[in-house]
Amino acid sequence: MATTEVEHRRGQLASLSIAAVVIIVGVPLWWRTTETYRAWLPVSQINELANLQLQLSADVEVVFARGTVTPEQQKKVPLTKTQDEEHTVDEDTALRYRYETKYRTANIMEEDALNQPSAADADLSLHTLSESLCGSLVVYVIPESSSLLPEDVDVYIGQRRTALLRNGAQMRVGRTMEQLLAHLEPRIRQVLKVMSFSHTDITAALSGRVRLSPGNKESIADSMRAFKSSPGYEITFSLLNPDPNIDSQTLYYAMLGVNPRFDSSRNAYTLNSDSLAHVINPVEARLGSNAASSNPVLNFLLYAPDAQHSPLYIQDRQKQKVPSNAFHSPRWGGIMVYNVNSFYGPEAVFPVDINIDMAKVMGVFLAQLRLLLGVQSSTTPPGFLVAPCSSTGLADWELDRLMWSRSVENVATAATTITSLAQLLDQIGNIVINDNIAEQVSSAVTSLQLAVAELEAGNLGFALQYSKEAILASERAFFDPSLLHLLYFPDDQKFAIYIPLFLPMCVPILLSLLKIISDARQRRKERQAKKD
Repeated sequence: MATTEVEHRRGQLASLSIAAVVIIVGVPLWWRTTETYRAWLPVSQINELANLQLQLSADVEVVFARGTVTPEQQKKVPLTKTQDEEHTVDEDTALRYRYETKYRTANIMEEDALNQPSAADADLSLHTLSESLCGSLVVYVIPESSSLLPEDVDVYIGQRRTALLRNGAQMRVGRTMEQLLAHLEPRIRQVLKVMSFSHTDITAALSGRVRLSPGNKESIADSMRAFKSSPGYEITFSLLNPDPNIDSQTLYYAMLGVNPRFDSSRNAYTLNSDSLAHVINPVEARLGSNAASSNPVLNFLLYAPDAQHSPLYIQDRQKQKVPSNAFHSPRWGGIMVYNVNSFYGPEAVFPVDINIDMAKVMGVFLAQLRLLLGVQSSTTPPGFLVAPCSSTGLADWELDRLMWSRSVENVATAATTITSLAQLLDQIGNIVINDNIAEQVSSAVTSLQLAVAELEAGNLGFALQYSKEAILASERAFFDPSLLHLLYFPDDQKFAIYIPLFLPMCVPILLSLLKIISDARQRRKERQAKKD
């Protein structure tokens, strides 16, 4: 009996030891080695980005030239004046525009620059004196009698970040400084909307986040035509030549894919605007792809029609010839038809040399590039004169307008991407969050916060840079391939795999524990009976 009792006791201790090892060591170890790794994310900061509150600050300097204010008025010129304008776009997005205006009188060198024979010369001279910071403006108030501006022009906007504003006839000497500023403020606000940002432009930049009003058809069309913001773009120029007899670097035998119609009244071939949409696909198949870059590609094609279909002209919906003989496709590029039949006669012997007027061609492509990048020619109020586009193709203030829109667009896109990723990771617990993704998310959040802060401070260059870093980091995190490793491995499949593995081992241990508990209860009853 003693030996049997010892063996029984030993069996119970062995069962308890095995159960203890399984529960204390085995279960935690299995749980730890099979759990989904999820690195820490700044969830609270991400949730704050869901409610986007942006403030855009623009610095304006108003300079009074000689003859616009009296010595008594100069004493009352305020140093600075700040105005705020708030707009609620939707329940999660709000905008605030802050205009900080500084007032002063012109110095001697600026007075000499304003004595130039033309407004363009004055604009250049003022630019050489001091270069304005990116995103800022300088408005020079000139006397009514100044010869810089034509009689019917009150405001001149040049190529730089300066504007000339004529002092109105109603503001002759004798008025107070408060009355003068009250007269100038509406005109300065108009200058700001033309040269800096406008609410329409900023709202269009938020089209990926908010729904635009159906009544704002022009903004919707502009946002659909322009390429989305990207850290870089690939620009390609190609010459399409259906006749290989012409000696040039071309895509030989490249046809437009649309048969032009002969117009006997013009003795020329024509392409209707309705058929232009069918031109892109056949041409794009011959262009190839730029697989080495992930940046959007802007295609600009010059098409030289063959002798059998020359001259070839593009017609608009009113059956009128398009002056540029070109068209553009939203978010793709542009095509220009260049007729070369005038360079050779019917008795010409091929091949012949053709000299293309590249100044004319690049002028058309430049106008198309501005549209595709979102550089819009804003509608100016009456009395405004905007300097024509220079050879650079872009004025300084136009670049600022584009940077304002791109910065806001990048911030909105990156915030939407990060919040969407956080919601996805919260809903699906099987997605692995490795350290690289967590680092990219944290980098995107930090860059977003810095971009918002720089927009609020009016530092446009830094705001654009931080917004680009934010959108790059957010997209790298969102499209990381490791996010899909365990996406299709739900919990019921885990149980289906582990139950056949653990059940044969757990059943004996569980039965042993139940036997031990039963024996303990039996001994307790026996002891209680002996006491009774």
